[in-house]
Amino acid sequence: MNLKSFLFLLIILTAIVSCNSKAEQKDYKQVLYRAINNKDTSILALNINDKRFYGRYEILHYKIGKDSGDVRGNITGDTLRGDFHFITYGGEWKRIPLALLKKENKLFLGTGVIGTFMNLPCFVPQIPINYKSSGVVFEEVIK
Repeated sequence: MNLKSFLFLLIILTAIVSCNSKAEQKDYKQVLYRAINNKDTSILALNINDKRFYGRYEILHYKIGKDSGDVRGNITGDTLRGDFHFITYGGEWKRIPLALLKKENKLFLGTGVIGTFMNLPCFVPQIPINYKSSGVVFEEVIK
């Protein structure tokens, strides 16, 4: 390997390592939420900073099974909007939009009309998201 090839490889490796830096991970706060709706229980484990969130979401359907997967998205004011990519209790992968309203240390799950944009599901912007009708209210679990 000549010197030019070695330097080029070194620069590429340095760029890859710096792009995958874990320094930003320290800025996230870990929060665990739980919601009980009738006999179903939902667990939401989030990593949150000022602008973004990501984590795991499980919906345990009473005597049926569970939906389990990843959530991610952006935070604007008191609203968390993103998507939930999960495998259903039937074994099929799905992606649905997710909207949560943060109010008094609780997260209210929003419902709305779902459309698609660039083949990804999203809430239709012309119709407001309803945070009262879903009945799913996440409360923070204090350790």
